[in-house]
Amino acid sequence: MKIVFVGGGTAGHINPALAIADYVKEKNPDAEILYVGAKGGMEEELVKKAGYKFEGITISGFSRKISFESLKKNIKTLKNILISSIESQKILKDFKPDICIGTGGYVSGPFLRQAGKLRIPFLVHDSNSYPGITTKLLAKKAKKVLIVNKEAKKHLPKNIQTEITGTPVRKKISSYTKEEACKKLNINSKSPTILSFGGSLGSKAINTAIASLISKHFNDTDYNFIHGFGKKQKPFKEILQSKNIDIKSPRLIIKEYIDSMPECMAAADLVICRAGATTLSELQTSQKPAILIPSPNVAENHQYYNAMALVNENAASIIEEKDLTEEKLFDEILKIFENDGKIAKKYSKNLKRIAITDSCERIYDIIKKIIKN
Repeated sequence: MKIVFVGGGTAGHINPALAIADYVKEKNPDAEILYVGAKGGMEEELVKKAGYKFEGITISGFSRKISFESLKKNIKTLKNILISSIESQKILKDFKPDICIGTGGYVSGPFLRQAGKLRIPFLVHDSNSYPGITTKLLAKKAKKVLIVNKEAKKHLPKNIQTEITGTPVRKKISSYTKEEACKKLNINSKSPTILSFGGSLGSKAINTAIASLISKHFNDTDYNFIHGFGKKQKPFKEILQSKNIDIKSPRLIIKEYIDSMPECMAAADLVICRAGATTLSELQTSQKPAILIPSPNVAENHQYYNAMALVNENAASIIEEKDLTEEKLFDEILKIFENDGKIAKKYSKNLKRIAITDSCERIYDIIKKIIKN
């Protein structure tokens, strides 16, 4: 069994591919795995760190802005598409895969188009409730489009072969109890714990609201706060210190990047976060109630659709960024925790009901059927 995975640009495209690859190797140790991504993209580092062979192609994304700089970038992208098509053909002819699996990002497009031309079957996996442009462009040639939920099907042409598989997540995400996680993090498991983050780069809007929330309510509650402020939002600790918050308190864990997400997720009683596909899958797997703050700065506003897929199932709360204030956020927290956590328990119950916890297994079964035929 020889499989090429292609996808990149964000962790939301890369991590599902790595999760599937891990499952394939677990079930079939002799399987040969190759990961194709953009040269210099974040996927190159993550894939090599995961222990898989990586091949890079020369590709960039289109800019949707109207400016001279955007025009120059788009001309360069058109040239890169021609280069990447040649590179993709060479990789495919050299590796001779039985199947290719695209998990999103602009790198998937040119590579999978070449796979189609060479009559190599391919699957497209889309983790969002509103499938992206690359998925829609490739859907007609794909053997199947693997989607996250029934909402996603509404946004694809009716004649497309789809299958609901959910989004693969890391095994470790559900490997701790709350007590074990709190002990590992050295925080009190008896106190409510709020986990918040705005992605690896950070979110100014979320950071501002969380900083205000902590400064106003840290000293008059017994809450534990775990917050990831992101690479581009460095002054977060200084902001708390300027408001006389002891950042060395055992009830505070403040990090640029949360590299211990399985433990933090397990310790949390409530999560405040964006609505990226991987994050929402992790919430479902761990059954953690959440207040979702979708990023308005993503293609086709897909995070809003992701969030509403849970909200419509009565499995999460939503505050749009334009409405986000510390007061509104704290009111929502109190509402979720009041009456012995009645709403929190309802959210957890509904997350468990809709969670797809065998995503890798479903996808592996589809891969085997296609290769066999």
